Formats: sequence, structure tokens, C-alpha cells
Amino acid sequence: MTTEHRFGGAWTQEKLNRLGEYLSAYMKIFKKNPYARRYTTHYVDAFAGTGFRSSKRDASELKLFDDPEAVEFQQGSVTVALESQPYFNHYLFVDSNAEHIVALTDVKKRYPSQDIEIVQDDANNFLPNWCQRTNWNKNRAVVFLDPYGTQVDWTTIESMARTQAIDLWLLFPLGQAVNRMLTKREPEPSWAARLDRLFGTMSWREEFYRPSTQRSLFSQENTLEKAADFDAIGDFFVRRLQTVFFEVAKKPLALKNSKNVPIYLLCFASANPRGSKTAIKIANYILGK
Repeated sequence: MTTEHRFGGAWTQEKLNRLGEYLSAYMKIFKKNPYARRYTTHYVDAFAGTGFRSSKRDASELKLFDDPEAVEFQQGSVTVALESQPYFNHYLFVDSNAEHIVALTDVKKRYPSQDIEIVQDDANNFLPNWCQRTNWNKNRAVVFLDPYGTQVDWTTIESMARTQAIDLWLLFPLGQAVNRMLTKREPEPSWAARLDRLFGTMSWREEFYRPSTQRSLFSQENTLEKAADFDAIGDFFVRRLQTVFFEVAKKPLALKNSKNVPIYLLCFASANPRGSKTAIKIANYILGK
């Protein structure tokens, strides 16, 4: 059973529509192309939630920043994927919350003809192991990462890039997590460590901060001052994706709240050297609509 709430705006539906459009286009290629048909196709949602857009999810990091609209973006991708046609050969839904697993099991019963696997695990633990044990000479996948905040570690992103077989859709928590963690005078140590894991580098400090001198009555102090805006943060993350993926959509879609403030960036990256040209062409069209 899910708990109803009143969230649900146009941008949430845009996210889901664009994901569904890509999944349909992706599978049409695999159905029509004789070479592609030899692969087993997988759709993976590693922050699957309950599967229902109307359900609330535990988004403690976003609640910390007091923006319910940011939490609202986190709904509905499971059912969008299951209803998108042509169907994938295999669906894999992962979540660390036991209550979500129960709800996903109920969703699975609604789609008895589809091959659905549900796993209770942390995405940063599950995905690298899954990538390592899967035979990518025989399999291809689309992975959707819709984290509650900055939960995705860079090492997890790297593990998918190394497969040379995964197309990744990722909601990067631009506004209500990363931008707010980048406080005016430098993040507190715990937030800085979290950003290190998210970006996979400490170089964001040089990208987002500039030296500044503060004067007092008796002395002056050299400090760092925030110099990054939303565009600079998003551009940096895209460049980080380009260091590990074969191709990356250079213009991710900004998903904004009712105050026109970016909450997330909908990003796309392709690890497959053979198929990335087509994948990027489709993704760029969908992101630019």
C-alpha cells in the first residue's frame, strides 16, 4: 500500500516521459537490428523506491534542505519502464529499504509476463558487483539512477563506464543537494567528503572556490569564497562523466521547481563504443525537446 501525497508537477512528468521515450527507442533498435538481437537486454533501476509515483520516499538529505519539491521528483520510473514497449528481456529493481522491496514485490505481481528481479541492497554495493560479474559480450543494459541526494559514489559510475555496454541516465542533484553543500566559505568536512565521493576528485575545490581576503579591525585573513553557479557545477559534472564514458550528452536537462530553480540535471552517458553515436543522437533529441 502506498501513501498518497499532493506532489506531482509538469517537470516530474517530463522526466518520466523522456525516460520512457528513450527506453522505447533503445529497444526498437534491439528488436530490428539483427546484430543487436543477439544480446540480452536489461533495464536497471538502482534507487527503485516503491514503483509508484504517489509514494513518499526516504530522502533525508533533501529534507535537510527543506525542499519537498526535490523529493517529489523521485517517483514513478519503475512503472514507466515496465510499461514501455518493446519490453526488455530482464528488469532489475534495487533498493535498500525493506518496505520498498515489499511494495516492488506487489508491483511485480502486476506484470506476470515480464522477467523482473528485485534486490534489496545499496546501489553503491550492488552495481559494481553486478557490472563485474555480468558477461558483457552477451548483455547490454540501460541503467537509471534516481538517487535521493548525493548517494551515488563516483566509483559506482566508473564501474558502469568500464563495461563498455551500459547506457546511463542519471539525475544529478544539482540544486537542492550539491549547490547547498557548496556553502559560501567552503563546505563543512562531512559535506566536503561527500562531494569528493560524488565527483571522484578533490579538484572541485579549485573549480568552485576562489581565494578571498577578509579584513577585520586588526588583521586580514585569507579564505576561500564560492565562485560557482548552477552552470559551472553542471558543466564540471558533465566533464567528469566525459573522463570515463565513451560519449556524454553535453547539454543535460535542468529540472526546475516552481520557483524556477534547478533541482536536478537529467544526464545521459553511453559506455558502448559501437552504439554510442546512435545513443547520443537519440538522447540529445529527447533532452532538447
